[in-house]
Amino acid sequence: MFFYPWYAAVMLAVEAGTVIDKRLWKIAQGGAEGAAESQLMVEEKVAALFEAGSVLFAGGSSTEVIDMYHKHVAANALPEPNVWLEL
Repeated sequence: MFFYPWYAAVMLAVEAGTVIDKRLWKIAQGGAEGAAESQLMVEEKVAALFEAGSVLFAGGSSTEVIDMYHKHVAANALPEPNVWLEL
């Protein structure tokens, strides 16, 4: 399908926006949780960079890299277990 890689990339961007919003709010609240979230974000970005490089080095396509990033974004989009208790 001609539009598949572009559609997947656009959907990844939209979904990543919600994850970025959630995480930036946590960082903006500050404290130990904000600092931990900042460190976790940097660690995840570096790990994802190396994972994407590995996919490409092994002959993978950009579509495979987008799918790999989509899995990471989807995992970060899941609500935290204690969120429902705070409501």
